[in-house]
Amino acid sequence: HNGILNGLFRVQLRAQIQQFKMRHPVCTSTIPTSPCADNTINPIRGLVDNLVINPNPDKPFLRLSIGDPSVFGNFDPPPQVIKAVADNLTTSCYGYVPAHGLVSTRSAIAKYYNTASSPLTSNDVFVTSGCSDALRIAMDCLGSEKRNILLPKPGFSLYQTIAGNRGIPVKFYDLDPENNWSIDLNQLESLIDENTAAILVTNPSNPCGSAFSVQHQRDILAVAEKHGLPLIADEIYQDMVYDGESKSFGELSEHVPVLSCCGLAKRWLIPGWRVGWLIAHDRHNRLSKVRDGLTKLCQVIIGANVLIQGAVPQILETVPQSFYDDTLKRLKSASEVVYSELKDCPQLRPFKPQGAMYMMVQLKIDQFEDIGDDMEFVEKLITEQSVFPLPANIFGIPNYVRLMLTVPEDILREACQRIVEFCDQHKAAVPRKISRIEVAP
Repeated sequence: HNGILNGLFRVQLRAQIQQFKMRHPVCTSTIPTSPCADNTINPIRGLVDNLVINPNPDKPFLRLSIGDPSVFGNFDPPPQVIKAVADNLTTSCYGYVPAHGLVSTRSAIAKYYNTASSPLTSNDVFVTSGCSDALRIAMDCLGSEKRNILLPKPGFSLYQTIAGNRGIPVKFYDLDPENNWSIDLNQLESLIDENTAAILVTNPSNPCGSAFSVQHQRDILAVAEKHGLPLIADEIYQDMVYDGESKSFGELSEHVPVLSCCGLAKRWLIPGWRVGWLIAHDRHNRLSKVRDGLTKLCQVIIGANVLIQGAVPQILETVPQSFYDDTLKRLKSASEVVYSELKDCPQLRPFKPQGAMYMMVQLKIDQFEDIGDDMEFVEKLITEQSVFPLPANIFGIPNYVRLMLTVPEDILREACQRIVEFCDQHKAAVPRKISRIEVAP
């Protein structure tokens, strides 16, 4: 009898469940995403997703595309950096701290960058989760859906990602490759209108590897001052100039407010540690409201990594100048290797860098028989020679590629020789006529 009753119970239960489903159908509609997510586009990610990458299995795959100095293990951070973090582990580095950074860290950064012409205190410094976070905070604080920001072209693609995420309109000013990638100041000024919030500058440049002369920096500041605009300065490669002279915009500015964005990633060769900083250079107190905004925006992620930021004072104090000098010497040597290997190739025009970690190489598309642009160049180069430079259209300029210089010399030479061989195999018997569409920026 119990078995019969249990069977009847199960039948009734299934019938009740079926009736419930009929009265309450399961929702299967797709959950929509927000405009914030839809408008967040990383051009590099889009490139990688659409690029056909089929390396030649008979040749080692050589990546010259990734802007990470730690990839090959030949550019290691100095031992003082490792010791600083190890020492900080013995302190109370486990809890929350002020969202804009430890006072000791902000004071150490202010002291490190303090100059007679640009005195700084801890109140001028905001610790962030890497330089990219400093850029996000600066652009968030100044830009809006109604306030545009001027960006360099070619320029680091993350600027567009940040702007798109926040709905900030942008305009692009040109860097002139024939004039050491300097800014076309007339064109820059023509873009400024009543809704312009700031001018963003990158110095030294990623992707160009260029460094503005001090005079050109002063000329840029003069344009900003004329229109009452602040600068957002991406200076993650500050003090990484090995040919020429270039300074921080904040140090040079007398009247223009400057939000300088920097961090540990490049100069100290630890991009994965994700600690950066934003310094407000503001001699006339024009950024009083902006400072409050910066502090609030730091609270969005409740502050940067406490262990690493706590080690910053010791890092800044103990890393010897010889480490920085050696890094620049090696980067300059790498640039000379690449330039010497590529300069005589008829289809290429390498541009000597002055700083940062990159070299731009122009593709003379009319000199190729069967290559129409930088994307096709890279795809075929990967397929045939297993060499991967970064096509520069993701930085806003067509028919260039960017090469990373922190690659070991033997790999650099091998990669360059394969590139030259590839160019020879695809050279045009007679230079092709290129339409305006093909060369349009």
